[in-house]
Amino acid sequence: MNIEKKQNGNEITLMPVGRLETTTAPQLEEQINAVLEDAEKLILDFQGLEYLSSAGLRVLLSTHKAFMKRGSGELVICHVNETIHEVFELTGFLDILNIE
Repeated sequence: MNIEKKQNGNEITLMPVGRLETTTAPQLEEQINAVLEDAEKLILDFQGLEYLSSAGLRVLLSTHKAFMKRGSGELVICHVNETIHEVFELTGFLDILNIE
């Protein structure tokens, strides 16, 4: 999986491309942790994401919890394909995460 990063002030966008699964989830988690303190708004652009496993869901949930614990900042997930949207719906993540 490749992850492209764009930064505009305190708004940081990470764009993972490929499959977010057990072997690649630590890579995304590392990228998120590297920018978490500086990000007032973290955008995860899933336009190039083909697959999302439970390991990927865990990374998203822990990132959401980190923002909640911090008490400031925003996590936004955008450009979600139909398959991943269905995963979010079935797991209840649509109610937890800000998905555009």
